[in-house]
Parts: sequence; C-alpha cells; structure tokens
Amino acid sequence: MGARLKTGLWVRAVLRRISSDGTSAMVLKKGDEDAGAVLIVLTDRSGGTGVLREDGNGWARVDATDPAGVDAYLERQKKYDPDLWIIELEMRDVSQPIERTLGSRRLDLDEEA
Repeated sequence: MGARLKTGLWVRAVLRRISSDGTSAMVLKKGDEDAGAVLIVLTDRSGGTGVLREDGNGWARVDATDPAGVDAYLERQKKYDPDLWIIELEMRDVSQPIERTLGSRRLDLDEEA
C-alpha cells in the first residue's frame, strides 16, 4: 500500500470542494485524524440512499440502498473500526456516479500508471 493523505485533511478538502457546488456535505462521525478509513453516505431528497467505501484506488458502492440497511451497515462498521470517518452528501440523485469526483487519498497513483 502506498502513501496516503491524512484522513482529516482529505475529508476537509472533499467537504469544501463538494459544498462549493451547492451540495450539502457534513461529517456524521469523526474518526482518526491521521489514518481512519472513510465511508460516504449518499442521500437525496426523494429518499434514495447509498454508501461508498474506499476500495484500493477508488470507491465502491455497498449493497445497502434502504435507510435501515444503511444504518445497520454503518453500525457494524463503527463497531469494527473505531477510527472510522463517516461523511454524508446530499445529492440530487444517489444513482448518479460521484465516485470519480471524490478522487483517492493515495499519493502514488501516478507511479503505477
């Protein structure tokens, strides 16, 4: 595994960038400032939900699309990883891909290309 940006720095940068286009973004659970994993909860005004988890170089959608399933998944992950960060983005439509917009915390992606 290569070098990564500190989690707190990355989260603040993403929240600022996402908020600048009018999307609501907030921290639901603050984890370890240096190395905590990140989960992103996606919501929309029509009640749609989703969760993204870090997956190597990018993001993968978790198979939890209803509020109860999302809550259960988040609770399991919080018990497993006390350093976990959870952020929430309110989007126009959770089915639209946002994964590439988020980028990665890895610093060495150019070396692998």
